[in-house]
Amino acid sequence: MRKALFVTAALMISVAPQQLLAASLVAKINISTQTMTVSRDGLVIHKWRVSTARRGYVTPRGTWRPVRMNRMWYSRKYDMTPMPYAVFFRGGYAIHGTNAVRHLGRPVSHGCVRLATGNAAQFFSLVQQYGPGDTRIIVTN
Repeated sequence: MRKALFVTAALMISVAPQQLLAASLVAKINISTQTMTVSRDGLVIHKWRVSTARRGYVTPRGTWRPVRMNRMWYSRKYDMTPMPYAVFFRGGYAIHGTNAVRHLGRPVSHGCVRLATGNAAQFFSLVQQYGPGDTRIIVTN
């Protein structure tokens, strides 16, 4: 019995890192190109222009799972600015919609990843469909 438990635990430990990285829905945000590429089961389904952090602010780099979702959120930190279809991935950082679409493709945000509101709604819906546990958000230079 002990040996079986040990083998099971060893298998779980060896599989866990792969499962942590694998996801059915992946959003890759590229800071240098100001784009977000969404893949489903390894196939690209969307590529959108985004706006990330302007000078003096930062969009955190790394890999995360969504931690919270709000169809409409208002930023308490930035004058109750609306953040439609917000998918939070690290603290107060989120992927969300914006009406300032003329700025997409340039770094102008306080750190969030801004999308056209229609695109944010599509992404929000996909995250709901696949679930936060099967979604990864990857931010790179």
